[in-house]
Amino acid sequence: MNLNRRKKYLQIAFNRSLDEVEVMVSLLPPFDQIIVEAGTPFIKEYGSQGIASLVRWWNFRLGKPGYVVADLKCMDRGATEVTMVANAGASAATCLGLAPVETISEFVANCKTAGIDSMVDMVNVDFPFEILQKIYPLPDVVVLHRGVDEGDFGERMIPYHNIQRIKGAYDVMVSVAGGENLKEANRTFFNGADIAVVWRQFFDNPSDVNNLAQTFLSSIKGYAKRER
Repeated sequence: MNLNRRKKYLQIAFNRSLDEVEVMVSLLPPFDQIIVEAGTPFIKEYGSQGIASLVRWWNFRLGKPGYVVADLKCMDRGATEVTMVANAGASAATCLGLAPVETISEFVANCKTAGIDSMVDMVNVDFPFEILQKIYPLPDVVVLHRGVDEGDFGERMIPYHNIQRIKGAYDVMVSVAGGENLKEANRTFFNGADIAVVWRQFFDNPSDVNNLAQTFLSSIKGYAKRER
């Protein structure tokens, strides 16, 4: 695993144009507990070259190798997609928990071979334990995820109650996606998650990336404000 289990992380998903994302990344605080994500729409638009650009920009801003997630939401052909993003320099990739068990297992195994972390996204999965019991090897990170449309148009709650249940039963890290404000980020970490994923406020306010990141990073215990 490339992540430090003793640390907490803020994962920021980027989905604007290539030029806009380059500027946004340059505004991030140079803090290695920030995970930069190539969002699914970003990957669909720019492919592996977009991922490689994001890796290059974040490494430059950080002054050392940074951590970049390719949010593939893989549903099939796990080995092929892992190879693509690993070659682009990604540190981790995501597969859907709704994918066939064979696909998830192949995805995780190939991530291990490629030396990148595997993340299984449980969006629209009511009982993540049923998935985890069937796959081998286990992923590095389980993502508990309330989808964007579920939050905007439905009443689905973020499943905070599953964080400690999963961590108590499996040797994995847990990420929470779907919370979009500081209160939800604080609740994510308070309930024992390792990673809080955000995107909307950054997408809506691309010129205010530094201040937004500093605000969300305040939910990580011990974080001290970084100057630009």
